[in-house]
Amino acid sequence: MGAAVLAYVLWGFFAVYFHALESVPPFELVSWRIVCALPFCIVVVFATGLGPSLRRAVSNPAVLGKLVLSALAVGANWLTYLITIAHHQVLAASLGYYITPLLNVLIGVFILKERLSGLQWAAVGLAGVGIAVLSAGDLSILGMALAMASSFCAYSVIRKFVPVPAVVGLTVETAVLLGPALAVVLHAAGGPSGGGMARPGLVPWLLMASGPVTAIPLLLFTVAARKLDLSILGFAQFITPTILFVLGALLFHEPLDPARTICFVAIWGAIGLFSLDLWRKWKARTG
Repeated sequence: MGAAVLAYVLWGFFAVYFHALESVPPFELVSWRIVCALPFCIVVVFATGLGPSLRRAVSNPAVLGKLVLSALAVGANWLTYLITIAHHQVLAASLGYYITPLLNVLIGVFILKERLSGLQWAAVGLAGVGIAVLSAGDLSILGMALAMASSFCAYSVIRKFVPVPAVVGLTVETAVLLGPALAVVLHAAGGPSGGGMARPGLVPWLLMASGPVTAIPLLLFTVAARKLDLSILGFAQFITPTILFVLGALLFHEPLDPARTICFVAIWGAIGLFSLDLWRKWKARTG
């Protein structure tokens, strides 16, 4: 649980870190995250004696196939997130992370054939009302929020069922994405601006640090995902969007028009019902 909480707090403050890199285009920025994360992960793998686990993962077609899928999911999530930051839509990122645990519930129903309680159905319905209002008032924020939620939800579900240590999985995922990332970085470096590393000030240093910054919370999350129930993990996930909402509204001064306000109020109501259901189930298990 400590790993999950720390991961979500770090993710919440990512908006401040990557806001300082807004001069770098999102595709190049996500590519630098991948390029700089892989060496860090490789060092951690061999420093912790997980080299044999890495070799077993890449030699197992079933495991490797799942990690390719999780790599595509997490890459899409990183890119969507950076696009929201570049377009000053931190509230869209907040909404996306609020929606994710509710989307996990729907996946449980339609894919894993789980049954919902009355409170869970009410939470899903209330969230649907909020999304419907936002779709009529601000499709741009809704589209980015749903893209973030669906990609991260897919990543969570896939990684839940991949039997490899967290750092081994992340190493394979970043290796899968390395080819396209290198192509983007080299193309940007050959352009007239020279790419992100040619920017003045702290930008090159922040780009190089983006690898460990990306890897550390994701490693914490995958450790937590292997140990915790998805419902508990979903509850802890509310930390990140709450931090993002405060940052978007108070630090970055993004507007809260009526459609956005109604949507967030509906989502918060849905989360309240969802949390009440989790609390009741926990009380029933513990007596």
